[in-house]
Amino acid sequence: MRGIWQYVGMRLLLTPVTILVLLTIIFLMLRVIPGDPVQALLGGRNIPPEQVQQRREQLGLNDPLYIQFGDYVWNAVQGDLGQSWRTGEAVLSVIGRRLTATLELTVFAVILFSIFGLTAGIIAARFVDGPLDHLIRFLNIGLFGTPIFWLGLMLILVFNVWLGWLPSPEGRLSILNQATFSADITGLYAVDSLLKGKFDVFWDAVRHLTLPALSIGLVLSGFMGRMTRINMIEVLGQDYIRSARAKGVSERPIVFKHALRNALIPIMTVQGLLFAILLGGAVLTESVFNWNGFGTFIVESITARDYPAIQGAVMFIALFVSIVNFLIDVTYALIDPRVKY
Repeated sequence: MRGIWQYVGMRLLLTPVTILVLLTIIFLMLRVIPGDPVQALLGGRNIPPEQVQQRREQLGLNDPLYIQFGDYVWNAVQGDLGQSWRTGEAVLSVIGRRLTATLELTVFAVILFSIFGLTAGIIAARFVDGPLDHLIRFLNIGLFGTPIFWLGLMLILVFNVWLGWLPSPEGRLSILNQATFSADITGLYAVDSLLKGKFDVFWDAVRHLTLPALSIGLVLSGFMGRMTRINMIEVLGQDYIRSARAKGVSERPIVFKHALRNALIPIMTVQGLLFAILLGGAVLTESVFNWNGFGTFIVESITARDYPAIQGAVMFIALFVSIVNFLIDVTYALIDPRVKY
């Protein structure tokens, strides 16, 4: 236990350093790539030079780089990520609003690909080299090789256009509910609608979540299924599993109580990293389904050369990935006491 706490302390000390290094790299890269952000902001090249210089002065771009960087880091430490050059809004406020949309989508997608992937991987490992195993492996490879945007379009075609079961890609809610319902508690429509007792809004939110979450979940379940199968096969071949079978222990507790628990460590690593990546921006899915989330926010900011927005997004992603990795590592020791730090 003492080793775990030492590890926790070391990670807490290293996380700010990691974020600072990454932020420094992004800060410098933004300022050395070709193109003038003021020209992009003002919308063209035929802008009077005096107007360009005035705008650069307002944005602090005429200051030396070390002053720009020092001011940004100092303000960020105090919780101020600046204002978006595109919209004039506080970057932290925009990130919070756009992040909740992606968080809601990501959580549903993670639940789906975890259920599909774990189930498929366990079944394939249980009947390894049999017809069912070969079928599942074929499906996993096919799903993981499918472009997410194409699968999303096909799901829209089938479930919205042909069958009419699910709504069109119009965002997180129907237009009427978007105008009348406010997710002002957690920012998650599915959660806030339940907290407020608005079950019709909850059902509307779930129906709008289904297709985008399913498009991500199906594709990533292919990768999760392959990872689960590989690790389950390895664990099921261990001596203690053979000993349990020789003692007459039934197959169900062997698979779920003994094998799955020990196979979960590498599987959890994959789950955590995929969750962090998706939260960093499920750009293609958000574009296909008009999901106004964090991924589209990053693309819009990069296109507009919106330095404060880009730097704020990168800082958040770095912080979130560090937190996810930290939680995964700590959870290792809780699942498997053999893990030492």
